[in-house]
Amino acid sequence: MTLMDRRRRSDTLRGKVAIVGIGEVPTRRVIPDRTMYGLNAEAAKIAIADAGLRKEDINGLVTDGAAALATMAEYIGIRPTFATGVSMQGASGASATTVAASAINGGLADTVLVVMGNSRLDRAMPGGASVRSEWEEAYGPAAGAGTGYAQIYTRHMYEFGTTQEQMAIVAANQRFNAQENENAVFHGQPASKEDVLSSRYINYPLRILESVMPCDGAAALIMTRADRAKSFPHRPVYLLGAGMEQSNANIWQTDRITTTPVKTSAARAFQMSGYGPGDMQFAEFYDCYTILVAVTLEDAGFVEKGEIGPFYESTDTTYKGSFPINTDGGQLSGGQPGLAGGFRHVIEGARQIMGRGGGRQVALNDLCMVNG
Repeated sequence: MTLMDRRRRSDTLRGKVAIVGIGEVPTRRVIPDRTMYGLNAEAAKIAIADAGLRKEDINGLVTDGAAALATMAEYIGIRPTFATGVSMQGASGASATTVAASAINGGLADTVLVVMGNSRLDRAMPGGASVRSEWEEAYGPAAGAGTGYAQIYTRHMYEFGTTQEQMAIVAANQRFNAQENENAVFHGQPASKEDVLSSRYINYPLRILESVMPCDGAAALIMTRADRAKSFPHRPVYLLGAGMEQSNANIWQTDRITTTPVKTSAARAFQMSGYGPGDMQFAEFYDCYTILVAVTLEDAGFVEKGEIGPFYESTDTTYKGSFPINTDGGQLSGGQPGLAGGFRHVIEGARQIMGRGGGRQVALNDLCMVNG
């Protein structure tokens, strides 16, 4: 969980570091003949140039657990004095940003590159037994993340009366946003609420337009000390607060499947920042499936538990609306280039605060919550 705005603050991580450059390789279903390292190096080059820096100015590197750090540094052409990988599944992007901020605040580096990407050219076929295959799939659920999220969706419908029509609004609003994002995989392919509801089921009650598309792409950002931030070309994006909680990996280990670790991580981020949910002007939330956006917005405190359906019915969450959510289309319409899918939420939050959202620029862009 990461909170960002353009102003500086002064306790713990609050206001000590800022994002000063961003870079993104357009997300596509397939980018032929490109490896993960090559895509990451391209995104890094864009971000470094965006910050007005040279690669020699970078002395920190944070990436996801999919990349070998030495190989990544070699591809980019840097020799960092601090380097680490962060692997927290969908939360990897927000967590890596927090780790980079902590390294800067702790004096381990002055200017850190955070970069993540995915190429399905590199993907190895999974195999072998796992806890999930032994204890979940043996009782009927199919392999893949969609099964667990379908169970969460069904439970939310049962407990709170949430409807498929309400969840279809989540996907439709994000598809609307993606029409102003040329980097989105579904740019130029609008889809209405009715289109979502008429799309085929992949795992009841989840439909295909409520689910992410695996893609290729990469994203990167540059962070530095707050006392240097104003000397860079773009408006600095100061990190105000951060929070994490690592939960279990398997749904059968969860006491209440409609509650997520965001309940803890958001509370910690808000406490550090001195702000609350009502102060946020827009949000970028992890969205591999519509139901995850729903339950995490509830757990972050934007609405009461069980009230997300009526919230979407009464609130315009497009970039034009009163509370924009996932302004670039999110992963549902932007695509999911591996762990960079969640990281792109951080990039988009920074882009909006910098005032560089283009046709999808939000009107109020001082305070944003990013969730992974």
